[in-house]
Amino acid sequence: MRTADVLRTVLAGAAVIGLAAGCGSTVDGTAATPTTTVRNLDEIEVYNPCTQLSEEAMRGTGADPSTKRVVTDPPTGPASWRICSWEVTALPYFVTVASSSHTVDETRANPNETGFRDVNIGARPGLVHQDRADTRGLICRVAIPAEQGMFVISADWRASKPITQDRCELAVKHAKDLEPHLPK
Repeated sequence: MRTADVLRTVLAGAAVIGLAAGCGSTVDGTAATPTTTVRNLDEIEVYNPCTQLSEEAMRGTGADPSTKRVVTDPPTGPASWRICSWEVTALPYFVTVASSSHTVDETRANPNETGFRDVNIGARPGLVHQDRADTRGLICRVAIPAEQGMFVISADWRASKPITQDRCELAVKHAKDLEPHLPK
């Protein structure tokens, strides 16, 4: 995978701030001021697709487990991102699985993302999106919610090969294949 593609994947996800608005309360029938909940992203230990996603799951989605590349996987403790990619056997692209403490709502609010489309991924609501800087349309992503934040499954076409398939359709297919293997 090209270094620029890897960096774009990491930076686009990490660019958002981890704030989520909470619900307010009422006092004597009068609405109180809404509260703000700050999620400490440095304390959330996210699922590790690099070590916890099985070889069988990767084979089942058409990826070759022996081609795994670690994009970012801190050795220990909490991390806001853990990302690995695998080569797909049938076509010239990678499937990338990112696990994050960031949320789908943060992705939707990220001005660096575009092409938003809602899609069902198993029982979860998914969000198809693309990096605004990817002018060649090489990468498409699907974000799905998780208790920890979200998972982002991407189809990353090799820049050196002619594009013959819709990357968003491929990303949705992989997200649907992998969703049952990812924690809620």
